[in-house]
Amino acid sequence: MQLDFDADVERFRGEFVAFLDEHLPAESETAERSQTCSHIPEWARRWQRLQFEHGWLLPGNPPEFGGRNATVVEQYVHREELSKRRIYHSYNPQGVGIVAASILSFGTDEQKQKWAVPILRAEMTASVGMSEPGAGSDLASLRTKAVSDGDHFVVNGQKVWTSGAHDADVLFTFVRTDPDVPKHKGLSVLMIPTDTPGLVRRPFPTVCHHDDLDFNEVFFTDVRVPKENLIGPLNGGWRVANGALGHERTMMWMQYADRLHNLVEDFRPEDALGRDRYATLVMDYHALRLLGSAAIAKAARGEEDMTTISVLKVLGSEAERDATEAALDGAGVDGLRHPANTSSYQPYDLDYLSASWIERYFRSFAGTIAGGTSEIQRNIIARGLGLPMS
Repeated sequence: MQLDFDADVERFRGEFVAFLDEHLPAESETAERSQTCSHIPEWARRWQRLQFEHGWLLPGNPPEFGGRNATVVEQYVHREELSKRRIYHSYNPQGVGIVAASILSFGTDEQKQKWAVPILRAEMTASVGMSEPGAGSDLASLRTKAVSDGDHFVVNGQKVWTSGAHDADVLFTFVRTDPDVPKHKGLSVLMIPTDTPGLVRRPFPTVCHHDDLDFNEVFFTDVRVPKENLIGPLNGGWRVANGALGHERTMMWMQYADRLHNLVEDFRPEDALGRDRYATLVMDYHALRLLGSAAIAKAARGEEDMTTISVLKVLGSEAERDATEAALDGAGVDGLRHPANTSSYQPYDLDYLSASWIERYFRSFAGTIAGGTSEIQRNIIARGLGLPMS
């Protein structure tokens, strides 16, 4: 299958390539990297702001929000060119790709100017407060409460796995505002500044991160939040959640394809069993790339296909997991060394690529959870195909 683009799309690509050639900062290869997904080094703030001002941050947005009303296919080639150079458009991916995008979809004009624009311009960073103890994949089971009190909500509860929360300026927080209706009908979303009294963030290490922490527990004790910080309608948080996760998943397959391609490049076994596993990984990579391209083509025609997006999520995350396992097996004891062989990489996604094979294998399981677990995705696929769900 050969993927071709029309003259307008290639003209768009050429403009973006010219912008990168002229403006890409030298620090993108040598300077300080992001410590968490809500920490933006100063040079990267300037880079993100420059992209916003030239309409290249999120090209699908209108110009006033850092874009140029680009088509779906043009957005695809924009991501493709970023991928080729192994650079980020933002070091606060949740803030730009989920929080600001959701505010642009569901917020008021005042909220767009107060929250979305500063996030897009790297003047503010944001994290997403969704998961809780006992309410990870099952978001509708969350128990963090927001009780009306005059012109404020009073929030009590806990979040966990809140990536980058201790570096974020605001939390895009899902709360329960009506306990007396079916679970998914009583949710709302609040923008909560992280310096609000009663909000406590506690970063914690993981099996791969002992010094550079990203995950957080977040505790809310009588946190007062103005009602003007409600994003979307009261008790309409389920719809906002679906929109937020849709923003996260739509292009996620491209990240998996990039990593899978790089893993395939580094993993070249010599034994017969290893070559068989290698062939499977190569086929997974091409299947992911081609199915993703077909999904982009459907989106360009205005067709919504959430089933395919879920297939891409499952295929991409599980193929990456299988690839790192195969590479770890092939490396033997060398797989325990830090870092893994990254000679074929440029300084992109540096923290991930500088890890040992065993660390990368451990981290690969996170991909089957973040953005919607494989189990949830399989239920979405089953629903789309008219099959019974687990």
